[in-house]
Amino acid sequence: MSGTNAQALPELKLYNTLTRTKEVFTPLDPAHVRMYVCGPTVYDFAHIGNARPVIVFDLLYRLLRHLYGADHVKYVRNITDVDDKINARAAAEHPGLDLNEAIAKVTFTTEAQFHDDLEALGVLHPDVEPRATEHIAEMRQLIEKLVASGHAYVAEDHVLFSVPSMPDYGKLSNRPLDDMLAGARVDVAPYKKDAMDFVLWKPSKPGEPGWPSPAGITVPGRPGWHIECSAMSWKHLGETFDIHGGGIDLVFPHHENEVAQSRCAFHSGLMAKVWMHNGFLQVEGEKMSKSLGNFITIRQLLADWPGPVLRLNMLKTHYRQPIDWTVKGLEESAKTLEQWFDAAAPDAYPRPAPAVLEALADDLNTPKAIAEMHALRDHAGKKALAGTLAFFGFEPGPLEAWAAARAPVLTIAAEEVEARISERIEARRNRDWAASDRIRDELLALGVALKDNKDGTTSWEPKR
Repeated sequence: MSGTNAQALPELKLYNTLTRTKEVFTPLDPAHVRMYVCGPTVYDFAHIGNARPVIVFDLLYRLLRHLYGADHVKYVRNITDVDDKINARAAAEHPGLDLNEAIAKVTFTTEAQFHDDLEALGVLHPDVEPRATEHIAEMRQLIEKLVASGHAYVAEDHVLFSVPSMPDYGKLSNRPLDDMLAGARVDVAPYKKDAMDFVLWKPSKPGEPGWPSPAGITVPGRPGWHIECSAMSWKHLGETFDIHGGGIDLVFPHHENEVAQSRCAFHSGLMAKVWMHNGFLQVEGEKMSKSLGNFITIRQLLADWPGPVLRLNMLKTHYRQPIDWTVKGLEESAKTLEQWFDAAAPDAYPRPAPAVLEALADDLNTPKAIAEMHALRDHAGKKALAGTLAFFGFEPGPLEAWAAARAPVLTIAAEEVEARISERIEARRNRDWAASDRIRDELLALGVALKDNKDGTTSWEPKR
């Protein structure tokens, strides 16, 4: 490994969904480490579940850049801008426009909203952020390769991937055929040769966007979902690359089908060397859904909490474990960040603390890394804590602005507070407990909380 610091660098280990083991990460080319992560479908504000892979793989991106050098890492996160939900929203919101113009308005507006949200979360921009509609030519090329090699076939103006043509299909998800059939929500169509075959290209319906079709099909069409990521990863990272990431819900059928398309198109035993997947997110112990009324967008949360708090709250749970998103957890995350920023030195070390780096190198063990950050709050670790906070993407500005906005406004002058406290001290000295309690309660009603101990009132602060 090579890095930009003299500090000894730890050995990186990552859990590989493909092998079901934690492995030492050895890039295909240490001078060109490549990672692809499935990005959003831009039809509406992104929800908090969408934020989890973005934050998790942003941290991995930062770690890879630290270990191999920023110029030796390439991170691609795509934008899906071909989707039925996009079409429906475009038609509803812009009925007077040509559909393609309406789609462009919806997708560019939504993408800008997504970028604004991610900036507030401290997320770095990927090196490349390709759009599906900009890679139709690559999709057609892949489809032509698959048809030519017998891994795909044309039927009723569709192109379908032939699952039986790939003997080890299902290796990534490692699921029995019956489970895969159920999980794929298989579309029963008479033109399919096998129930598991999936669509690479389909004819566009009237009013839908369409492009010239591959494989000799004369009517315009549009790509299937899975072929998009195979085309974009190939275009920007090559036939094989190091890491492919996304949510656990994408393992099947999306990632399984990506593997099938890419491997069969290039006659390769490998698409991505390491497959990484983050766990599910629940809200207050329940699955997030609009029907339960607990569907929360990133934008809604940012109205109440600063981005660094949301980021820390996401990272407190190991990325492979399910996470329960709660208000209590957010309150604890806010308190933790306040403590860290209070303790951190103004001049930071230009790197994360070694113990934190060791924890992250062990399959992004963020709970252990956070425990190590707590240990840095003593005097000796304050510069290392400051450097570690910067490495994690935590900035104090949003938290300070949030705290200032929430700070209570006193309705009584500080001098008068001190005078009333003196009266109370005198009352307590005279054992006039009723007067002491009355003064305390009156100050509390004015937004002043007193701090007492056995020796009397030691300090006061505005009541939150």
